[in-house]
Amino acid sequence: MLSKSFLVLLLTSLVLFISACSGATTPSPITSSSATAATMPTELSAVVSPTFPPSELGETPGAPPADSVRPLFPAQGSALAFASNDWFATAGICVVCHQNNVDEAGNDVSNGEYWRSTMMANAARDPYYLASTSIEVERNPEFGEVIEAKCNTCHMPMAHFSDAAQGQRGIIFGLDGYLDPQHPLYALALDGVSCTTCHQIQDNGLGDFASFSGGMVFDLQSLPGQRAIFGPFIPRRQGINIMSSGSGFVPQQGAHLVQSELCATCHNLYTNYITEKGVLSEDYFPEQTPYSEWLNSDYAVRATCQDCHMPPAEGAVVLANIGPAIMRSPYAKHSFVGGNVYMLELLKNFGGELGVQASTDHFDATIDRTLTQLQTQTATLAVFDPVLTGTTLNFDVIVDVLTGHKFPTSYPSRRVWLHVAVKDANGQVIFESGGVGPDGAISGNDNDVDPLTFEPHYDEITSPEQVQIYEPIMHDVYGNVTTELLMAASYVKDNRLLPAGFDKGTVPDDIAPQGTARLDDDFVSGADTVTYRIETDDAEGPFTIAVELLYQSIGYRWAKNISAHGTEQAQLFSAYYNTLPNLPVVVAAQSVESK
Repeated sequence: MLSKSFLVLLLTSLVLFISACSGATTPSPITSSSATAATMPTELSAVVSPTFPPSELGETPGAPPADSVRPLFPAQGSALAFASNDWFATAGICVVCHQNNVDEAGNDVSNGEYWRSTMMANAARDPYYLASTSIEVERNPEFGEVIEAKCNTCHMPMAHFSDAAQGQRGIIFGLDGYLDPQHPLYALALDGVSCTTCHQIQDNGLGDFASFSGGMVFDLQSLPGQRAIFGPFIPRRQGINIMSSGSGFVPQQGAHLVQSELCATCHNLYTNYITEKGVLSEDYFPEQTPYSEWLNSDYAVRATCQDCHMPPAEGAVVLANIGPAIMRSPYAKHSFVGGNVYMLELLKNFGGELGVQASTDHFDATIDRTLTQLQTQTATLAVFDPVLTGTTLNFDVIVDVLTGHKFPTSYPSRRVWLHVAVKDANGQVIFESGGVGPDGAISGNDNDVDPLTFEPHYDEITSPEQVQIYEPIMHDVYGNVTTELLMAASYVKDNRLLPAGFDKGTVPDDIAPQGTARLDDDFVSGADTVTYRIETDDAEGPFTIAVELLYQSIGYRWAKNISAHGTEQAQLFSAYYNTLPNLPVVVAAQSVESK
């Protein structure tokens, strides 16, 4: 618990803290490439005024029908949560001292202002995560405690490990679950992946398999005032005295805090699955493996996870507003930029109901950073050798990957695909592959039509019904396509784009491509080449070829499968999904004219 002396210090800083939490100036969002209304992505609609009062997550009486919509209730913003116990403290406590941080260029790089609108901060409020977990528990109640414990390890870590310190196993749902506002760990649970989570992880076996899947180690035995909290810099004696006497944490330098192995504790995730005998498997399914992919790429010696996802501030920064004003560099901005634009839009537009601790301005800033990452640091594409031979238009599309892991990465609901449109001299579309509808479904994708099938990997495309989709497709032990993790035993398809230096023939099988991509000579480390052969018939050239690389963090089939379930969380997410268009992000675009 916090000491009395520190509480006095906090009260004297409270006015400054509340003022600082009011919001941040937001840069203009990045605009997607221009496109036709029927097939191309557009910007999501602006938020509107709230139309109903907020409710606690998980307390909505009655489940709405699967095709229902939800009135928008935008994020309102609030002071960060202020709670602690003997092991952890919420971000609201940390930012009292670690706030109003400015870099040498004059930018506000305060941890709390970046973090509050990230997926890390909202890991426990993410309605897609809650919907998916609730479905797994409903369908497999005999494994309910195991499922919830595995999920809350990384989505509600402060609550999970607080219970673990007392030899208890917490649950997420129901009257005794972490989502119940009366639960003593409710505030800690809802703070998601907060400051005292990452900064307390011990340098104990990091990078080993045992440390993956939520296997990080915390010091849960030391008394308050004796427990180490790690940072990348050597702390000064005065700072140590101030923090340890007041907060219960003793600052120490921990070089492991800036290493990829720290991130791997949650972002290398292996899960059990249900076998033919109805029991949990002894082996594991690689649900997401960005760390292992990075380790087998050229980036392992060039950049860490933090280098890309927590980019440095411009120059040095004073870490705290209490104690000696010592400039520190490099200072990692706690922006945790990823690629999940859709969920950030959802949290922004329904955050008032979900109780997020960020404003729409905070989310706009995080969305802008995410779009910038996706559209400038993720992939490029080019169209080569468009030649008309007789009535057949031939050309190659080459996608080059800039990421240090597979793209798309992490959770297997994510997909990337090529949208190719060919117009004749009169501007008429004579061929289109990969168009997307307003519901987020891809035209021609077998899996969006039939949940039991999927679109194969292509080396050559000749028909509008063929779409090059870079994605993982999961199989259960019976060979059926599934989107439920507890049923997922293997990948029948994994043609996600590979990072530079990734040798698909020699990497471990759990991260190797699966399906026909493994045999495609043009599907290599850092790139993929797809050949298009288009019949133009009587159309007149020259022909204009427009290509886009499109990205969704939640594929249409994954969302629609959730809507078929009746849990409160599944129906709530489905209502959000039906209200907010799941339009893809244009990662890269190229347009050329045939000869």
